[in-house]
Amino acid sequence: MLFAYKRPMQTILRQFIYNPPQDPYLDICYEDEDIVICIKPSGLLSVPGRGEDKQDCLANRLREKYGEIFIVHRLDLETSGVIVFARNAEMQSALGKMFMERRVEKDYIADVYGELPGLCGVIELPLICDWPNRPRQIVDFNEGRPSTTKWTRLEQFENHARVKLKPVTGRTHQLRVHMQNLGHPMLGDSLYAPDEAFTNYSRLHLHAWRISFAHPLSRIPIEIETDCPF
Repeated sequence: MLFAYKRPMQTILRQFIYNPPQDPYLDICYEDEDIVICIKPSGLLSVPGRGEDKQDCLANRLREKYGEIFIVHRLDLETSGVIVFARNAEMQSALGKMFMERRVEKDYIADVYGELPGLCGVIELPLICDWPNRPRQIVDFNEGRPSTTKWTRLEQFENHARVKLKPVTGRTHQLRVHMQNLGHPMLGDSLYAPDEAFTNYSRLHLHAWRISFAHPLSRIPIEIETDCPF
């Protein structure tokens, strides 16, 4: 099933106060001389933000422990789950190439509002930053960058569904905007969910559940799965 249409975005303005969780301070699930893999909690930045009040982030916490840390990819502030960092520039380059060539498999778990239309599907919508309302992203068929998400319904409840999401591309807020444009925003999404899908939830229901790739040096398979925290 292929979805490729545009649904108007809602303009939702909600107050944001950065109060990153402190316990656990670091949750490391794999490390060697070249790679560190962590579980990022919801509410913690992956990398430093603008301003002194947004310097507490996962990358800086890792630098306190390891010294040099190099960014490979990111998770949104509100998203939890598995994230990979490099411990040297050579590994950053190698992992970056693997992500670019789509040799890293990523799976997410999300809870979305409403009843899904079927068991699975593919969403293909071009995305671009909504600059007057950044960091929000919007669908734009003229200037947007192509993006693709595969989804599978895992369980349907009375007013929401649990889905597995596999991003084929890696655009900013891709999973959140794709599901919102499908008509099923993620529960607790402060940027894209209407009040009925936001107010009763303490966090965004999006979790980077699994990552799998071959170690760039040893070629040994690395596969990390984590428990869904919501």
